[in-house]
This record gives sequence, structure tokens and C-alpha cells, in this order.
Amino acid sequence: MRENETILVTEDLTKEFAGFIAVSGVNLRVARGSIHALIGPNGAGKTTCFNLLTKFLKPTRGRILYKGRDITALAPADVARLGLVRSFQISAVFPHLTVIENVRIALQRARGGSFDFWRSRKVLDVYDGRARELIDDVGLSAFADLPAVELPYGRKRALEIATTLALDPEMLLLDEPTAGMGHEDIDRISHLIKRVAADRTVLMVEHNLSVVSNLSDCITVLTRGRVLAEGPYAEVAVNPEVREAYMGTGHG
Repeated sequence: MRENETILVTEDLTKEFAGFIAVSGVNLRVARGSIHALIGPNGAGKTTCFNLLTKFLKPTRGRILYKGRDITALAPADVARLGLVRSFQISAVFPHLTVIENVRIALQRARGGSFDFWRSRKVLDVYDGRARELIDDVGLSAFADLPAVELPYGRKRALEIATTLALDPEMLLLDEPTAGMGHEDIDRISHLIKRVAADRTVLMVEHNLSVVSNLSDCITVLTRGRVLAEGPYAEVAVNPEVREAYMGTGHG
């Protein structure tokens, strides 16, 4: 694979906690413009790996390269400014602000200004057009003036993705985007991820294998902190070692 085809690379990525190895020698290559899923049984090291990639944890050893640049030592905010942005598993919005206010604040943050909570409303109104575009993109136009706290759970996750998109990421990291959702919300968020990925790279940790199979171009399976298998879903799903890791049986 040529370098210009990859956007994110890890080399021997390892994290130890007081002698416990949570992530061990992970070599990851994420293709530009792809949807890449990180899956594995509970305790496989997925969340630790995600925290390393977004700089919320420092690796014990190894390197992380984003667009060919070594970002291993950078702070989370610096990585975000480079275009590698994470959307959190726990919905991270201002609950008592409206949908459009949440997105406007995210747009303001993206442009480097301080938060102008105390300024006149006109200061934030300049962001209205783009905010409404983003709200429409995630299917929330009908909810624009509703306080975020009143949104159903799946719609809150859509709002969170809208506020993440306001930062104009080149690569989006999604942490369990469909966790806790019913079928209707899962379908809605899945379609949203596919739409968002049309002009971005997406790396996601996801437990729902139906979502993974429908969306992912490539899948990396972790178990006990190591890469067990990697490839398209159809190939990974029939791997005996993967089936054993998930099912606890040799070929069942």
C-alpha cells in the first residue's frame, strides 16, 4: 500500500498499566476515505487503543502517524486541530441549549474564537447558515429549536455527530456510535455514518456486528490487546480464530 493511500498508521502501539498489557504491538493501517472498524470481545483493548489514537492516553511504546506526521507526543487538542476528531461514546452536548445553539458553539470553537456566551446574539447568528446545514445533514432540522435534553437518545447522538462535524474533521473516530439504540435509531445513525464517510475517513469501535458488516470496508479484530485478524467482514467472519475469540468454540 502506498503511503498516500493511508491516513493513519500505528507502529508497535503498546500500552501497559502496572504490568498489565492492555494493547500489545498493534500495527494499524487505515486507508484514506474508508470506514474502518475496530472490533473484539470485551476486554480486547479497543477502548484503550482508541484512547491512544486520540491522545487521551500515552503509549508505553510505539508510534502513531497521521498523514505521514508523527503525532505520538501531541496533545489531544493539537491532534484535533490537525483534523483527527473523536466523537465520544457518552453524548457530549450542552443539554439545556437548543440543537442549533449547540452546533453554533461548535462552529465558533472550530474557528478559534473564545466562547461568546455573554456577547450579543448577533455574534453567534453569523454561524446560523452553516449550523442549519449541519443540522439538516444529520436529520435534525425539525428539532433545531428544541433543547438538547429533550431529544430522544438516538437524536442526541446525531447532534453529537453534527457538533463533531462542525470541527470539519478529515478523519472521524466514532466510539460505539450505536450503543444503547433501538433498531430505528441504529438504521438512522448507520445511514448518517455512511453519508458522513462520503468525503472523510471513519474509524469506529462498534459492538454491533450487523452495523460493522453493513458499513465497514476493513475490520481489525483485537483480542487480549493484540490484532487477531484484519480484512473485509466476509473474510474476517469466517476466520476460525475470530469465531473462537467471540464464541469460545473452535469452529462453532
